[in-house]
Amino acid sequence: MKKESFYSLHAEMCKTLSNPRRQAILDTIRSDEMTVSELIENTGISQANLSQHLAILRSKGVVKTRRDGNNIYYSLSNTKIIKAYDLISEVLEDSTNSRGKAIREGIGK
Repeated sequence: MKKESFYSLHAEMCKTLSNPRRQAILDTIRSDEMTVSELIENTGISQANLSQHLAILRSKGVVKTRRDGNNIYYSLSNTKIIKAYDLISEVLEDSTNSRGKAIREGIGK
């Protein structure tokens, strides 16, 4: 695969994960599968909006589904997705802490 193609696929995955509501969905199903009703309850996202985001996540292969009777359960397709999410969260936390420290040190001068 040419690097250019890989970069395009990488960018598409990053775009998929860049939406705050989709991040909330991923964070909510990080360790357990959930139905749409459970996701609505846990995220506060409306059913119509949640369905749109779940469709995007499914089409990009980020989440998978399992049917049990009338219920459809959503879960992560690959646990590495949440590891990437957590790693970015750690980078943000480090960055925020560094900026806060720099601001505090600047005020003390």
